[in-house]
Amino acid sequence: MPSKLRLLIRIITAVLFSGGCLKALPLKAQGNLLITPMRVVFDGKKKMHELNLANTGSDTARYIISFIEIRMHENGSFEQITEADSGQRFASPFVRFFPRSVVLPPNEAQLVKLQVYNTGDLESGEYRSHLYLRAEPVAAALGDQTNQKESADGGISIRLTPVFGISIPVIIRTGEQNVEVGLDSLLMAGTPSAKQLQITFKRKGNISVYGDVRVDHLTPQGKRTQVAEIKGVAVYTPTTQRKLMISLAAGPDYRTGRLEVTYMTAPEKSETPLAWAALTLRP
Repeated sequence: MPSKLRLLIRIITAVLFSGGCLKALPLKAQGNLLITPMRVVFDGKKKMHELNLANTGSDTARYIISFIEIRMHENGSFEQITEADSGQRFASPFVRFFPRSVVLPPNEAQLVKLQVYNTGDLESGEYRSHLYLRAEPVAAALGDQTNQKESADGGISIRLTPVFGISIPVIIRTGEQNVEVGLDSLLMAGTPSAKQLQITFKRKGNISVYGDVRVDHLTPQGKRTQVAEIKGVAVYTPTTQRKLMISLAAGPDYRTGRLEVTYMTAPEKSETPLAWAALTLRP
């Protein structure tokens, strides 16, 4: 193999597998890995949690497990960081987990156990890190035709294998906790045939908030129609403000009536919404 090609492959491999490519992490399930639950909160006396990992695909998969630290931006995007922002505290120094890698055959599952320790002297509030499960690709020989082939003009083409992963928040809460969240700056956007609603979440306190967003349309006659729902919307510390754009269902006349937005935890946890707001619609 020519030395220039060998160098090119090394550079591509380094970019794909280095932590530097993770500055903007998609925090959603990738590949065929199913994780339950999708967030872990140590709150109170419970010192151990279990995650269930299941391979829903048709191939054996290997996952490397580690902690990463994440900053949330106001637009809801995430960035991997190494140093905590002001008001942010990491949970990783106080959580151990095992195993640190898993091999899952098709339709098989395995437990990952997480345990907190040395938390007796923690200050009140919240500590957060993210458990990251990265799929390890099946390595093929560099000379394999599935990885490279000679093109018609005599050059070499290379097929890159993407590295998929998923991360979930791991949160420790201790001592006195307080949080308030409001919905502000409701604004209609989009086109006449594809309406959207922009919402700004404003959070105060020393812990994060997490819940589901529901949007209802009320006609002037009082008929209520659910026009949008988004599950699992979080505003993590130390972020105090998050903007969210929601696509609304077609059908209702968005020139009249009003929109009601409800931000709530799971019904079995609380019947009281975290926050509520309304927007009067006009032509």
